[in-house]
Amino acid sequence: MFVGHLGVGLLARRAEPKISLGTWMLAVMLADFVAFPLLVAGVENFSGPRAHIAYSHSLLMDAVWAALLASAYYLRRHYRRGAWLLLAAVLSHWPLDVVSHRPDMPLAPGVPVVFGLGLWNSVTATLGVEGGFWLLAVVVYAAATQPARRAGFYGFWIGVALLTLSWYSNITRGISPNPVKAGVGGLIFFSLMVAWAYWMNRARKG
Repeated sequence: MFVGHLGVGLLARRAEPKISLGTWMLAVMLADFVAFPLLVAGVENFSGPRAHIAYSHSLLMDAVWAALLASAYYLRRHYRRGAWLLLAAVLSHWPLDVVSHRPDMPLAPGVPVVFGLGLWNSVTATLGVEGGFWLLAVVVYAAATQPARRAGFYGFWIGVALLTLSWYSNITRGISPNPVKAGVGGLIFFSLMVAWAYWMNRARKG
């Protein structure tokens, strides 16, 4: 799942505006930020029938990444509620990926049991379910915030359009089979996405 995770970030920012949209987006996509360097290093593999993503995407390791981010946030901001909410945002990655992935979502490294409902096997179902959730989240966020300057309008909608196009390309074409290209490209793209979210947090008020 991709824009489904981002939708959680938009709705979370609406529910708790004390936390920047960029921080929310980092939280909901943290498992992927961990995965990309592991992909480049050859430790994990997203493609093929023997995909291995236990260190970045297993439930146990997602809990570890969630605890680390929440702890770092609490040490910096001393905001207990925000830390717990960020922990939940990171953990949301696992059940959403279970919905979208084929059965390759593990419980923990070394545990052979995997889960996945395979939503992404059907482009039509993905457009309806994940796309519908993304549309809802965008509308809710846009209604709850107002552009503080022109960039808050144009920058927001251009960013939403680019993310939507990237998501559609991902569900119809998949990621590059080259792990280095996929890992480096994913890390750059997701970093730009988080930077865009921090920018929007300043460019839109609410």
